[in-house]
Amino acid sequence: MSPIRSDHRTAGILLLLVLTALAVGSLTCGGSKVPDGPFTARVVRVVDGDTIIVDYQGSTERVRYIGVDTPESVKPNTPVQCYAKAASHLNESLVAGHSVTLTPGAEPRDRYGRLLAYVTTDSGTDVNAALLIAGAARTMTISPNTEKATEYAALEAKARNKQAGLWGLCADAQNTGGPLVPSTG
Repeated sequence: MSPIRSDHRTAGILLLLVLTALAVGSLTCGGSKVPDGPFTARVVRVVDGDTIIVDYQGSTERVRYIGVDTPESVKPNTPVQCYAKAASHLNESLVAGHSVTLTPGAEPRDRYGRLLAYVTTDSGTDVNAALLIAGAARTMTISPNTEKATEYAALEAKARNKQAGLWGLCADAQNTGGPLVPSTG
């Protein structure tokens, strides 16, 4: 191979790497610098019951709610679980298109690069708690983000006792390890 051809190939590879880095950087879904304390962002998309995408200072950020876990509705290779669509719709009714206050956890990102946060609406509603109260979510406690674990466990217990949401409709709701399927009885 001639030296000129080699130089063009090297330049082409470098250009491709630079363009790839710029494209990935422009997504900023996990990785942009966010404040340590509470900050306001606008919800641009509700992904599912416990995940949203927000616009923060011109960049998008994927946010996973701390302390709650809703049934899966968009997880690859996973069937839609019982109550997943209802949880997603409730989340959407609370936050879609609105500004929310995000309070990052002690560990601000998960292994997927998502921002981990407590989410509060502009009217003061704790969205994480609202999902638990409605029976649209179960608690999920992962250290060190345990600030509201006791409060959230109490809210889940009340919803479970009332048979609210998934607790009354999904056969496997009591089994926190298994998939949620509709009750047949």
